[in-house]
Amino acid sequence: MIKYLRLTFLLLSIVLTSAFAENIPFEQTNFNQLLTQNKPVVLHIHAVWCPTCRAQQGVLDELMPTEEFKNLPVLRADFDKEKSLLRKYKVRNQSTFIVFKNGKEVIRSTGETEKNAIAELLRKAL
Repeated sequence: MIKYLRLTFLLLSIVLTSAFAENIPFEQTNFNQLLTQNKPVVLHIHAVWCPTCRAQQGVLDELMPTEEFKNLPVLRADFDKEKSLLRKYKVRNQSTFIVFKNGKEVIRSTGETEKNAIAELLRKAL
């Protein structure tokens, strides 16, 4: 019985994860490819221990499934692990969004948790 519950939970996790696939873990090759192809992309510099990051993630979870943002890739970069990325883009704090359009940074924000402000920030990539 427990085995079946675990399998059910795993399948449910896969389905729910795919529903929000545009909010994906950072991978350098994927990020480079998006920039090279001049695709819009948003980096979310996130830390698991950061309450502001959790609040931002909650807002993203609301915004990303909407028609406006459903195709916008938001790459979640781990503040504690992606040190070379942080150095390259001179990021000093977690809870930072960096928005790229046509392969170039267009705007960034740190610490913003207000839904309308984050939505406006995401629109800069579109």
